[in-house]
Amino acid sequence: MGKKKKRAETDADADAEAEAERKVLEVDEFINGDSHRKMKKKKKKKEINETEKEENEANGKRTVSIAVPGSIIDNAQSLELATRLAGQIARAATIFRIDEVVVFDNKSSLVIEDPTVNTVNNSGENESGAPFLIRILRYLETPQYLRKALFPRHNSLRFVGLLPPLDAPHHLRKHEWAPYREGVTSNEKAPNSKETLVDVGLSKNVVVDQALEPGIRVTVAMGSNRNLDGDIPHEVVSLSKPKEESGMYWGYRVRYASNISSVFNDCPYKGGYDYLIGTSEHGQIINSSQLSLPTFRHLLIAFGGLAGLEESIEEDSNLKGKNVQEVFDSYLNTCPHQGSRTIRTEEAIFISLQYFQEPISRALQRIQC
Repeated sequence: MGKKKKRAETDADADAEAEAERKVLEVDEFINGDSHRKMKKKKKKKEINETEKEENEANGKRTVSIAVPGSIIDNAQSLELATRLAGQIARAATIFRIDEVVVFDNKSSLVIEDPTVNTVNNSGENESGAPFLIRILRYLETPQYLRKALFPRHNSLRFVGLLPPLDAPHHLRKHEWAPYREGVTSNEKAPNSKETLVDVGLSKNVVVDQALEPGIRVTVAMGSNRNLDGDIPHEVVSLSKPKEESGMYWGYRVRYASNISSVFNDCPYKGGYDYLIGTSEHGQIINSSQLSLPTFRHLLIAFGGLAGLEESIEEDSNLKGKNVQEVFDSYLNTCPHQGSRTIRTEEAIFISLQYFQEPISRALQRIQC
């Protein structure tokens, strides 16, 4: 009887590991988008294990995520205005050091298929909703010197040149030194077959001590030597390493969710989000100075579209019969006494992230004490 129980536990563990690998692959594809389609199948298992390790390392740090409905793009009157709207969200996420932006649809299905991955490159057709927003957010988060290699020409990117740069810490200039740099693996052969040349935005490519497929975005540890033109092999590290080691903000990740319940259920962090906040004009009114958030590992702040989060919950068959108070730990009105009848989502994001600055800071300080 004991052996059967042990065998059942082993099988359950194997199933859990297989499911974890599947989810890690999906997360990795969401983060890197088009570039990962270039990888060969035999390399994917290795990449899955490496990404799983990265995610586990990231679990030791506190994160703040925001969830935004892709439908807000459909309300824009032109491609240029839609681009500017997406740019405002990217700026807000960067200014307030957001770790993850989840773009969700109001679909009832649980199919979690990143819409930008299956969009034909060089497409002349117009994207809308979630695919458009995801593409712009990823493009803007990517350092300028990597964009040409990672983003083929696409109609949705036509007006990105009009947007102000994010100027995030990982958007380095050619002459700047930093302990880490973002790069893309090159087609050019390295002198050693076990090494890879990586374009990190310097006058020449650097060498990393791993054999990697071309066209993959990586984070490179530059070492302590400030000589940017040195030929010493460098190390590819986890995307979370700059934040863990140096406390540097290193950009946001972008993830797609087919509905509001997928936002929560497919969280890439171990243990999921441990505190959920919904924002709405119908929410509870509490002054920011009086709001007390519990200590958290992974916080999520959700924003609604034209009809608010209430509609997103009503249209999600997985949340049938539930109201917003049952879905979120807190449901707050971050801008009471508004003068306009409506606050646009991109405006609500700026207002709310400023509102949450002090409460989040107080919660993090309690952890450090």
